Amino acid sequence: MAAVISTAFLAAAPVLAADEDPVADPRPNVANFVPSPPELNAKSWVLMDARNGKILVQHDAETRLPPASLTKMMTAYIAEYEMDHGRLSPNDTVRISENAWRTGGSRMFVKVGSQVPVKDLMQGIVVQSGNDATVAMAEHIAGSTSSFADLMNQHAQRMGLQNTHFKNPTGLPDDEHYSTAADLATIAQHIIKDFPDHYKLYSEKYFTWNGIRQPNRNLLLWRDARVDGLKTGHTDAAGFCLVASGKENGTRLISVVMGTGSENARAQESEKLLSYGFRYFKTQKVYDQGAVLKKVRVWGGASNELSAGVDHDVFLTLSSQGNTALNARININKDIDAPITKGQQVGTIDIVQNGSVIHQEPLVALNDIDEGSFFKRIWDKVVQFVMNLF
Repeated sequence: MAAVISTAFLAAAPVLAADEDPVADPRPNVANFVPSPPELNAKSWVLMDARNGKILVQHDAETRLPPASLTKMMTAYIAEYEMDHGRLSPNDTVRISENAWRTGGSRMFVKVGSQVPVKDLMQGIVVQSGNDATVAMAEHIAGSTSSFADLMNQHAQRMGLQNTHFKNPTGLPDDEHYSTAADLATIAQHIIKDFPDHYKLYSEKYFTWNGIRQPNRNLLLWRDARVDGLKTGHTDAAGFCLVASGKENGTRLISVVMGTGSENARAQESEKLLSYGFRYFKTQKVYDQGAVLKKVRVWGGASNELSAGVDHDVFLTLSSQGNTALNARININKDIDAPITKGQQVGTIDIVQNGSVIHQEPLVALNDIDEGSFFKRIWDKVVQFVMNLF
């Protein structure tokens, strides 16, 4: 059982603690007009808020489709993961096998038997979409492409991807190789959030190797100043696909468009989706990780008072139109007894807009509280019993 013990308002811009005074919306009488999202000339699409993973627009987003070279986002992610964990260095050199050199499709044009630094292979994978570079990276990390595919599927499971299965690191056609718009958006979100220092690679427009200068196939890098990534894909079975991400006024969105008819179409349809999202939605930070939102009474503890809050930054996706005023209702669990461990849930925070709960977060202990002495516990039991009579 939980008791509602505090109500507080959140402003549209700053982060407010739970005990601050109400803040009036500066546009209380502005109507909230949001049109239906655009229909795209594609098989499947999704628009996601990169901060919190909220899906804003979708069409057949859970339909399994061939992802083509969008697959390489997972290949690059695993390389980034290995570098972040100290098992791979950007300056490590990779020997190019004949198998990698012979891989068909788009190429970085690495030479068989040559030694290529990891950092250059990463550019070949992301910017040039080189299948040869991708196979070389997979073999270097896991020994073979089949073993690397196992690794990809393990990461997919860790990310919670329900409709994705990889058979190779490149996205070359295979009946058992598939993903969805929603799952690919999640992979993109992990790339952006987990390894932000690597993300600038996805905005590079050109890369030259072996005397051959190739452009990034993501046309939005030239057309839309908001866009700074991520990856294109194309096979006859998949059509022309694009995962794009961009940022405007503090809001970062991810779009995935699959199965369009041309390189220009995938850019055009992706831009429609992103423009709709930036116009009608915004990301708002409402709580800082570790901020004390409430002091909570603890029974039988070495201390009577516990600091409670959230264990991560909390972002909401809201309409950018009309009345966006929010308020928060904190619900504390009844009779919280020591010992308390940091991170233990002690209640919930309901974030309310126009009378409806639009989001709920766990309220957690921000510090440990040990059990009190024997006499302290007995005394608190007496006080607690008396208070519960009223």
